[in-house]
Amino acid sequence: MRKKYLFATIYGVTLILFTAYIILDTFLISKSYTKVVNPTIDTSTINTGKITTTSNSYQDENIKIELKEYKENNTTIYVADVQITNPALLKTAFANNSYGKNITSKTSTISKSVNAILAINGDYYGVQEKGYVLKNGTIYRSTASKNQEDLVIYQDGSFKIINESEVDVDALLKDGAYNILSFGPALVQNGNVTVNINEEVGKSMASNPRTAIGIIDDLHYVFVVSDGRTNESEGLSLYELAGFMQSLGAVTAYNLDGGGSSTMYFDGNVINNPTTNGNKISERGVSDIVYIGY
Repeated sequence: MRKKYLFATIYGVTLILFTAYIILDTFLISKSYTKVVNPTIDTSTINTGKITTTSNSYQDENIKIELKEYKENNTTIYVADVQITNPALLKTAFANNSYGKNITSKTSTISKSVNAILAINGDYYGVQEKGYVLKNGTIYRSTASKNQEDLVIYQDGSFKIINESEVDVDALLKDGAYNILSFGPALVQNGNVTVNINEEVGKSMASNPRTAIGIIDDLHYVFVVSDGRTNESEGLSLYELAGFMQSLGAVTAYNLDGGGSSTMYFDGNVINNPTTNGNKISERGVSDIVYIGY
């Protein structure tokens, strides 16, 4: 009887420890798989010329950024209208300059580390086991996620929505893909809203802080972040976000990681009010950003 009891106790403790390890390994334990490879296109030698800045704008010889604030659907929305002369100025960056698992840092911290002028949080690749990870011309993960809808940013700065089940990441790279954002869904394609009124990401609430990126014309983009979960700003549904992106003139628009991750950084400052639960305004660590910079 004692042996049975002892065995049951050991088994129970082992099961608890194993479960705890799985939870820690999935959500907390950081693992760096590789240090980031420098971008294949070097922008450090591009001449900026005269730089003019205000609290809501930046302009030099190659970059023009204008920030605007909107109030739609009881929600505060921040829009950065971006025009660049060189597609290589639209880049991505990893937290701590490392590709891995559960490696996170605040959007502002990553932005400062790469001297970003403007940045938004990215696709949070680090919480996914599958899904393409192609950043700045280098493939870090080639395992497809079934029916995953991605945004491909090509070396010429153009956007295209693809399904990972239908195309290999090596083929995309060969075709000129430079960055892949793997969150979704697509919000606008060919100028048309592509989500329905009830569509959502996983189990997220209908109204949320949101982050999105869109293209209006050649080398003309919009970076969008909305506040949410507060008394001052309710948040947007995906359908509302898609309609807003369309109203800005985006012909292709894509939803990035939202909720507590949603952050816009500009010229050294966080522009919006990031929050996870509405009780505290603070940035949440993320695994990557999308940014404009040299």
